[in-house]
Amino acid sequence: MTSSQSEMRSEMRSEMRLKVVLPTKIMLETGALKVIAEAENGMFCLLPRHLDFVATLIPSLLSFVSPQGQEEFLAIDQGILIKHGDRVTVATQHAVKGGDLGMLRQTVEQQFRLIDERETTARSVLAKLEVSTIRRFIELGEYP
Repeated sequence: MTSSQSEMRSEMRSEMRLKVVLPTKIMLETGALKVIAEAENGMFCLLPRHLDFVATLIPSLLSFVSPQGQEEFLAIDQGILIKHGDRVTVATQHAVKGGDLGMLRQTVEQQFRLIDERETTARSVLAKLEVSTIRRFIELGEYP
């Protein structure tokens, strides 16, 4: 084997460190041979020797190939991806990990539906609080 073939094999085996960060925890921290994500201007693939990179992610599937060669999937909400050296960090509000795409889709629908319901409830409570605050200001203005 020539030295250039040896270098190519070592490059193919080099891996990145993928970290997925949510507001309250680190969801995933693992090795990855390849990371595929989707930004506002389309899909892209990151390999270990690619240049440093920053992208704004849209709600989509993020996939990566583990050091064992297995493709894994994450459904993510919008977020930011930063590749710096051999580290790839994804910061997102919500993410769901799944192996099978069919199961991942069901899980995503359930999780995001629950999140939407909670956000709707929170918005409703906030609107009532705002109305109550405005009423009190109006009442204060009526009494000199």
